[in-house]
Amino acid sequence: MSCFFFKKKSKSRGEAKSAPELQNERPRNNPAVNRVCKSTSSIPSPRSLTEVYKEKAKESDFRVFSLQELVQATNGFNRMLKIGEGGFGSVYKGTIKPPGGRGDPIVVAIKKLNKHGFQGHKEWLAEVQFLGVVNHPNLVKLLGYCSVDGERGTQRLLVYEYMANRSLEPHLFNPSLPTLPWKTRLQIMIGAAEGLAYLHEGLEFQVIYRDFKTSNVLLDENFHPKLSDFGLAREGPQGDNTHVSTAVVGTQGYAAPEYVDTGHLKAECDIYSFGVVLYEIITGRRALDRNRPAAEQKLLNWVKQYPADTDRFSMIIDLRLRNHFSPGAIRKVAKLANTCISKNPKDRPTMAQIVESLKEALQVSETSSTSQSSAPESSRSALARRGK
Repeated sequence: MSCFFFKKKSKSRGEAKSAPELQNERPRNNPAVNRVCKSTSSIPSPRSLTEVYKEKAKESDFRVFSLQELVQATNGFNRMLKIGEGGFGSVYKGTIKPPGGRGDPIVVAIKKLNKHGFQGHKEWLAEVQFLGVVNHPNLVKLLGYCSVDGERGTQRLLVYEYMANRSLEPHLFNPSLPTLPWKTRLQIMIGAAEGLAYLHEGLEFQVIYRDFKTSNVLLDENFHPKLSDFGLAREGPQGDNTHVSTAVVGTQGYAAPEYVDTGHLKAECDIYSFGVVLYEIITGRRALDRNRPAAEQKLLNWVKQYPADTDRFSMIIDLRLRNHFSPGAIRKVAKLANTCISKNPKDRPTMAQIVESLKEALQVSETSSTSQSSAPESSRSALARRGK
């Protein structure tokens, strides 16, 4: 499922230049724009994204590519090299020369913005800003960008590290691919949770990801997860502000209901989306699937009929797992998912708490696997003793 707008903003900004130049044109009071506060008291706030980006841009190792370089890298944006497509545009597998031109070619992913569409430009700019500031093993690395304004239209492109196993989405939902083991699913979600925890709590300012879903969790050759697509990310509230007011965007089935209703964006919105994906890894079903019977199309409505603390719960577990999982661990994850999707955002756990809970579930899974693998050996030993 691709991102879409629930409603449109009433205002738009003028045409922008390349990312570094636009930063200098932004108002100094930008962090306070469109924010709603509890009170009017003045509280010292940390530096904003714009300020941190300006500082880091001086030392940034981002490469500024020419359009011709990226045309060559993708063989003219050959359809055979297309590896993804979304609201932003298309993503291609490409090969670029290393910095300085010496050494082996580097395989990369190149995202090309749709030529017409101001929203795409804003998402492109957001990615340059956020990925120019963040640094975490569970966040995809941006290598560089291309920005061209000409008679033939606007060209905006981003160049990322290449992730060999694409996204989590097909590994969960495409029956033609090998079944993703339960332990691997847990490890992927732990890595994704650590990435979100860093965005929420590990920077000078809070980042709300706003579009957590399986297609935005990329996997390298070892299935190590990295969050991608920061086009919809926003700075979180600062000082005594309680939330950020924005146009409501996201992906149907993942967006927190209170955000859809009010446009009030908080970190708890990411927690809700994370809970939805937890149920996806448990069930092997999409958050929203119009191809299923009416009663089963919305995942969260369907799973409510099978509570984690009842015998009925086993009926929703992904059949492709073939009982190769720890019942205790999978119930623990379901209960965690329930807290993540709590109706009251204040009842949802933090990402740091989620990381710890998932690590505990992984430990339970590993303990269970050890017990199961030793059971046959114990049986053989007993038979051997009987034969003596």
